[in-house]
Amino acid sequence: MEAETLALAQEMDFSMWALFARATLIVKLVMLILVLASFWSWSIIIQKLITYRRARTEAEIFDRRFWSGEPLDGLYEEIGPDPAGQSERIFAAGMTEWRRSHRNDGELIAGATARIDRSMDVAIAKESEGLQGGLQVLATVGSTAPFIGLFGTVWGIMHAFVEIAAQQNTSLVVVAPGIAEALLATALGLLAAIPAVIFYNKLSADSDRIVAGYEAFADEFATILSRQLDG
Repeated sequence: MEAETLALAQEMDFSMWALFARATLIVKLVMLILVLASFWSWSIIIQKLITYRRARTEAEIFDRRFWSGEPLDGLYEEIGPDPAGQSERIFAAGMTEWRRSHRNDGELIAGATARIDRSMDVAIAKESEGLQGGLQVLATVGSTAPFIGLFGTVWGIMHAFVEIAAQQNTSLVVVAPGIAEALLATALGLLAAIPAVIFYNKLSADSDRIVAGYEAFADEFATILSRQLDG
């Protein structure tokens, strides 16, 4: 009898697709949600890696141009008031407010330094929001996917016990498929959560470093303008 049971168990298909096909509707929905969450997370991860690399490259190029000795007015005229790069937009925000702070007679309107700082702070906040957009999805997937998978596992095991009671048989052939289908939901939950958590931490740190670079540039730029005001 045991030999027959083992032979039947070996003949069963335990591939992921077979486990999914045999699962109950609730467990199938859980698995589909987790697979979609995993694809969504990876699309955000790849997009952010490309975006952050482009932002670092753009910042390095603009930093070299800014400190090359070229007149600030000339650099502003070259890039325009609405440039494409993040660092350029912060610089343009400061220069635009700098020009607006001059009266017709060439004198500066009072409070120019504070307005220039606020303009660049607003520009930095917008860039920071764009850089961090989507990271909340990774945080949500990383924190909820294991529990969604656990729900699918609990539901699958409950269904497996119902099948055992209905057939009044605790043999491996009856128990193994239900348990395997249930555990697949947990595995998919972990498969979605682990990369999401790892890359959320990495991308958050990368975003903070990029924004810190923007803030440092804004402080240096404000210092240069302040020297011109004092002069």
